[in-house]
Amino acid sequence: MAGRPERRAEGAPVGRRAVLGMLGAGAAGLAAAPYLQRGWERFLAAASEHDATGLTGLLPDPGGFRYYSVVGSVPEKDGTSYRLRVDGLVERPATYTLGDLRALPQTRVVHDVLCTDGWRVDRTPFQGVKLADLLDAAGVRSPGAAVRFTCFDGEYTESLTLEQARRSDVLVALDMQDAPITHAHGGPVRLYVAPMYFYKSAKWLSGISVTDTVVPGYWEERGYAVDGWLDDADRQGDAT
Repeated sequence: MAGRPERRAEGAPVGRRAVLGMLGAGAAGLAAAPYLQRGWERFLAAASEHDATGLTGLLPDPGGFRYYSVVGSVPEKDGTSYRLRVDGLVERPATYTLGDLRALPQTRVVHDVLCTDGWRVDRTPFQGVKLADLLDAAGVRSPGAAVRFTCFDGEYTESLTLEQARRSDVLVALDMQDAPITHAHGGPVRLYVAPMYFYKSAKWLSGISVTDTVVPGYWEERGYAVDGWLDDADRQGDAT
């Protein structure tokens, strides 16, 4: 993200842009060879599970995305084990299974995905439940003014103002590119905030908590903007 040093699991900083320079030629060659693409994807998915350095996030997959985790490994969740908790300043706390979320009305949003590292994937479709619908079902109580997101990697967090969270292009996403979101891409459920840089779209989503103020997330604590608006975004609900 943005070329800042990022942590290995043991705490040593690693510069993503520097390593990208070393890896670029080989990775691009692999991505360009159609008969190697499926094997490359399998390698990246496996590496993202077991890499303790965080360097798998520097490797491109053939679809243009980067695999990256801020911890060494992330447990996999599926339809049996996945749970999403909605709580905090709400009238009706709730826990959703993957099946519960898929049974709710689904919204499809198509938008460019941009990372602060400079890579982008144009016209990417995401589909899932509007975050506003889950907040309405829970019943936000006063003085609720923001939403904090936690993830089952045990480390990553994010936040939005309540106004931002209620936008129609902010999803609790279940599908990406018209297929269920894979574990390597933050599945089975991730946040998708279409009008902001991709670091705001927290992977491996496990908790949604209404708070009385914006709590800076993982990258905001490391110098990133609390609001990650894209240049062409309609910037309603700015928290800064």
